[in-house]
Amino acid sequence: MSRFQKVAFTPGVKDVQSRLGSRDAYGRAEGKTAGDSPDALGDEERAFLAERDSFYLASVGEGGWPYVQHRGGPKGFVKVFDRHTLAFADYRGNKQYISVGNIEHDDRVALIFVDYPNRARLKVLARASIVTGANDPEVIELLSRPVGGARIERAFVLRVEGYDWNCPQHITPRYTVEEMADAIAPIRARIEALEEENRALRAALASAARDGGSVD
Repeated sequence: MSRFQKVAFTPGVKDVQSRLGSRDAYGRAEGKTAGDSPDALGDEERAFLAERDSFYLASVGEGGWPYVQHRGGPKGFVKVFDRHTLAFADYRGNKQYISVGNIEHDDRVALIFVDYPNRARLKVLARASIVTGANDPEVIELLSRPVGGARIERAFVLRVEGYDWNCPQHITPRYTVEEMADAIAPIRARIEALEEENRALRAALASAARDGGSVD
């Protein structure tokens, strides 16, 4: 049993699994590993995270309400420090600071990373801490890849508790402008070649018409 399942499969969740018929399969997995140690990110997970340009972050406020926030940046803006640690820079936004305030109250967070073109999704449970240049300049320096000239206000450091790959069934493929440009590059090249061929044929026809001849 993974650490993710150990944390996520509460008694209430297990009751629902029993009612809906999936508990036996998950129950058998529980006997294989204890799930008491944090899950270590493997090479596949680390490579996947390094390619993401966005994710969703969920935290819980003091009133018990969950809050989900979208985070985005250039590919690789979420740094994989090691098999148990992720981090990302935080820049000035609308100054609501909801995630920051929630994490100062309760450090448990959940993240979802999605690769839309390949319909892959990774769920991560982690404990978050917030650092600044004053208390951890080394982390800030490691994350100091500016976005549009923006200045880092703080960084989120995430100690991974567990992760799980999700079913791709209902992920609708979506593509960035860069991905679309790469995909249609061969089509553009073919169109340009045909246009050049068309221009050459037109020029040959015009020349033949002037000379009173024909084009083979």
